[in-house]
Amino acid sequence: MQQDSPAPTLKKGLKARHMTMIALGGSIGTGLFLASGGAIATSGPGGALIAYAAVGIMVYFLMSSLGELATFMPDSGSFSTYATRFVDPSLGFALGWNFWYNWAITIAAELSAATLIIKYWFPDSNSALWSLLFLLLIVGLNVLSVKGYGESEYWFAFIKIITVVIFLIVGVMMIVGIIGGEAIGFTNFTIGDAPMHGGFFALLGVFMAAGFSFQGTELIGVAAGESENPRENVPRAIRQVFWRILLFYILTILVIGLVIPYTSPNLLKSGIDNISVSPFTLVFEKAGFAFAASVMNAVILSSVLSAGNSGIYASSRVLFALAKEGKAPRIFSKLNGKGVPIYALLATGAVGMLAFFSSMFGDGVVYTWLLNASGMCGFITWLGISVSHYRFRKAYIAQGRDLKDLPFRARWFPFGPIFALILCMIVIVGQIFTLDLADLGWLDIVATYFTIPLFLIIWFGYKWKYKTKIIPLQDCDFETGQS
Repeated sequence: MQQDSPAPTLKKGLKARHMTMIALGGSIGTGLFLASGGAIATSGPGGALIAYAAVGIMVYFLMSSLGELATFMPDSGSFSTYATRFVDPSLGFALGWNFWYNWAITIAAELSAATLIIKYWFPDSNSALWSLLFLLLIVGLNVLSVKGYGESEYWFAFIKIITVVIFLIVGVMMIVGIIGGEAIGFTNFTIGDAPMHGGFFALLGVFMAAGFSFQGTELIGVAAGESENPRENVPRAIRQVFWRILLFYILTILVIGLVIPYTSPNLLKSGIDNISVSPFTLVFEKAGFAFAASVMNAVILSSVLSAGNSGIYASSRVLFALAKEGKAPRIFSKLNGKGVPIYALLATGAVGMLAFFSSMFGDGVVYTWLLNASGMCGFITWLGISVSHYRFRKAYIAQGRDLKDLPFRARWFPFGPIFALILCMIVIVGQIFTLDLADLGWLDIVATYFTIPLFLIIWFGYKWKYKTKIIPLQDCDFETGQS
């Protein structure tokens, strides 16, 4: 009797170098290349350093928490699966859909951003045409195989990392006077009311900007489900997070603050539609590199395509995991012969078509709406990681298990997840007090804040329908899916 061929499964196609670059490049993008200028202008070089350092420490703790979960139980459902197992199935359901929505909307935002960037070279071109071209590119890379995503993300991240390293070298040479004229030193840290500027609420606003900049680091948790060797590759990638935070964010903010005075009006103009005044461009041009704007335009284009590429990968995997658990239509759990959740991928890509509204409402307007809509979701995901890890460790000990058996153990428990939880709550609540309602339209406010009630409706709606309860520590499932 002929045996049925085994059903296709997700392929373990991500190598150690892919995982490291996903961790290194995950959050390097427009937040660093563009938003860093506005952060320094708003709260001064010292305020920006404090905000980015504090959020960087929080992200390190979050990634350590995620590393402990993902090495013990690598699963493409990641945060959704962990919350379902260790907290409450209703929270897992809400986190999964929140994450899918976040990254599906981010894809559309990045496609809108890409059309803005490409118009630096082709100002009169059609936005919808560029959106379609870039959407087909990132969907095509992901349809190939998980290795197609891993390899493309490796090179996207490589471009970003090389750019930052060159920037830091040029910046330091300018500070000490090797290039760009006489030594700058710490002059710009003492002008005006530097290093701090704008007071407490300005600093709080920069905390939010920093938090948005770091979003993407959690993708390593989703990628763990398709890593060749998660017990070795995930911890190695997680350890890179601390050095990335130190090198790519803290040192970059320091160099920009030393080279460009926070009073420079150009810092406030840093935006996705004005690459010529990116703080990176300003520093390179001050050093005498006249071609800096075009080069940075190309780098930032690769960054937004990288974010879109990662978004379609991560959100399709979480949708696949939700479907496997019966929390999404079953069709999204189907894989093609290469182990790619093809229907989940196509559904996610379809949301990216929201970018086509750019040609109807204006490129910058649509980008802002989409960015606001996705921004709060990342903090909700981080809250979910903190709570899930805290409960995981408590349940692990309550069931008499030995911590020495964990493949990777997060340091500073329970301080790490509690610190991350509190800081995320401060950022979410604090945004209310920093909104300038006079400058915002009602669509901007709705786009920013409807995520929170939507998340609560999904969470408590599922809880009410299925009568779910918080899982007792003794009943948490540590066996299914263990690496």
